[in-house]
Amino acid sequence: MLISYGLYFLLAIFIHELGHLAAARVCSVPATEFGLGWGSRIVGFRWGAVEYKLNALPFGAYVRLDMRELQRRPLSQQVLVMLAGINVNLVAAALTAGTRFSAVNLLLAATNLLPLYQQDGWKCGMLMLRAMLRRRSALVEWTFTVAGSFISIVLFAVEMVRHL
Repeated sequence: MLISYGLYFLLAIFIHELGHLAAARVCSVPATEFGLGWGSRIVGFRWGAVEYKLNALPFGAYVRLDMRELQRRPLSQQVLVMLAGINVNLVAAALTAGTRFSAVNLLLAATNLLPLYQQDGWKCGMLMLRAMLRRRSALVEWTFTVAGSFISIVLFAVEMVRHL
């Protein structure tokens, strides 16, 4: 059962990152790389401007976007790209309701909404803060990052205690 959850999680992460890639394409934001797993490349191919890779360590996936180009886009397009992975996971969860795969997709969507450093929720929070302040503020960004980490740790601890 643990292996099946691992495979479901890997597939959920894969489609999550495909969501980011698809939204980036819709918004004309270039991508250079899409990887399944981390570490050394096992096999790969190039399709258009994107290099697709299967890597040695099957933990996660990623898409490498041109972040400068993304930052030049309107705020609505930036948010669309950042939230696309979560939205794909929610759609996958709805389409497979009642299954383990649905539960994994819901968990992945929920954890990505948390304002943890470099998660989608954190990135969207930073976009919103910068838009509201109309500038970058190291103090505000640091405070948001620390607060987001604290909130996430508290939620995790509450959930752990609930299951004792």
